[in-house]
Amino acid sequence: MADGGKKLLKILCIHGYRQNAQTFRERTGAFRKILKKHAELVFITAPLPVKPLENNDEEGGAIGASKEDQYGWWYSSNDDSFNAQDYTDVCKGFNQSLKVVKDVFKEQGPFDGVLGFSQGASFVAMLCALREKNVEPFVFDFAIMVAGFRSRSSQHDELYSTKITCSTLHVYGDTDRVIQKEMSVEMLQYFKEPVELNHQGGHFIPTSAPQKKVYLDFLNTFLATKNS
Repeated sequence: MADGGKKLLKILCIHGYRQNAQTFRERTGAFRKILKKHAELVFITAPLPVKPLENNDEEGGAIGASKEDQYGWWYSSNDDSFNAQDYTDVCKGFNQSLKVVKDVFKEQGPFDGVLGFSQGASFVAMLCALREKNVEPFVFDFAIMVAGFRSRSSQHDELYSTKITCSTLHVYGDTDRVIQKEMSVEMLQYFKEPVELNHQGGHFIPTSAPQKKVYLDFLNTFLATKNS
């Protein structure tokens, strides 16, 4: 609870591929500052270790992570690697990650919303789909997806069969070279009334004044309800 008795929103944060809870938290410093008086952010680490690369900037966020501390939410190949652009029948490790998140909901919830970045945003979209199907314990009011995309694993196709009604904010950059803007825009069709935040930057969470206003405008409805 914030100063003055105002209740904060509680948001579960799902990191990108080759990140972990600590590195994602470190790379969201400006974003956390924007939400400081409005939300409590809970960061968790995916269970699947990722083979290190010499260049750690694949997800725009693994810099600062040691080679032993890079994780993901599922693999798109049986060699335990992931490429968002791959059309595949593989989603190795996805159910293991889903169990981890289920346990977090049960043990650290309830959560008002979920935030995901890149592969984490794709994972959050699928949590929204499970919420739509009333799968316990995925109960939350909103989701924010930064550099999100539809999973191209055929095993996830069923999750996109029903229009998602959860309140969502989709953030994507014109110059994102990891998850191209077109991939994020393509995912919008699966949501009933998506709110869009298009920025001119790349693979990161934008935090300049115009974006700050969008974040707070989006969250204020849920804050008002929680404090009514």
